[in-house]
Amino acid sequence: MGGIKIRINVSKCIKIISLVFLIIIISNNVFAASSPTLVNKLNTALKRILSYLEKLATPAAGVAIATGIMFRKFSFGDEEKMIKGKKIIVNSVICYAMLLSIDLIIKFIEAVIK
Repeated sequence: MGGIKIRINVSKCIKIISLVFLIIIISNNVFAASSPTLVNKLNTALKRILSYLEKLATPAAGVAIATGIMFRKFSFGDEEKMIKGKKIIVNSVICYAMLLSIDLIIKFIEAVIK
């Protein structure tokens, strides 16, 4: 039997991460010359938003993984439901890992800019 191939569609997560990076880079480069306090406020706000997203994403990822497990558990041999459950599990783990890695990537970008 051949393995199951899964097409991972994480374009929405990539768009969100790109938007966060764009905001950080623009805020550091554009406003740094005019007002350092504004940059500090923006950085603080972005860190608070990231903290909130991490707190929100953890239960959401748990629910998504549980949903995928239930799809697989109660598929009763239906191959489509098993594939759908596996896709849900894989995509939720990838999106959660990307969200958790945002903090590391932001620190790396800040180190490169300085």
